[in-house]
Amino acid sequence: MARKILIITGDAGESFEILYATQRLKEAGFIPVIAAPTVKAMNLVMHDFEPGWDTYVERKGYMVESDIAFDEVTVSDYEAVLIPGGRAPEYLRNDTRVIQIVKEFGNNDKYIFAICHGVQILVTAGLVDQKKIACYEHVKFEVESCGGEYITPDQAVRDGRIVTGKTWQSHPEFYKIVFSCLEEIAVLQ
Repeated sequence: MARKILIITGDAGESFEILYATQRLKEAGFIPVIAAPTVKAMNLVMHDFEPGWDTYVERKGYMVESDIAFDEVTVSDYEAVLIPGGRAPEYLRNDTRVIQIVKEFGNNDKYIFAICHGVQILVTAGLVDQKKIACYEHVKFEVESCGGEYITPDQAVRDGRIVTGKTWQSHPEFYKIVFSCLEEIAVLQ
């Protein structure tokens, strides 16, 4: 049976985080399914750090096609959900469908993976309280304001069924934990 992982994103999702996730999951034999507000070609972005800038810069990234709309998501079809960063989580956290989907993953004791700004969706879904969370440093205030513990210097952390990472620079540490969790599911099946 095909093992599917839901990826939640939208326009202005982080190119590298989305493409890396889909490629790594396929390589490991999973089927990544990209869900967005609608089925369409999405404009992704690239965030990077430039000398002399106090914050990241944003550039146009690659295009990626979503596979399904949020209205088509059936949580029981997936082993886990992955929420990449970029600017997409900033507006997706206001979409009640997204929050309902992520809460349902939590309520069904399924893994929830979030990296960088993707943690903003976990904050809105009420899933960071009393949890150790790694995320982009400028999401720290949101995490702590909602009862979470911002982790430093670790690049990624697991707390129960939630795995979080700081940025795309944390991919090695983040995906080491992610694939360890996915192996646990395989052993239990």
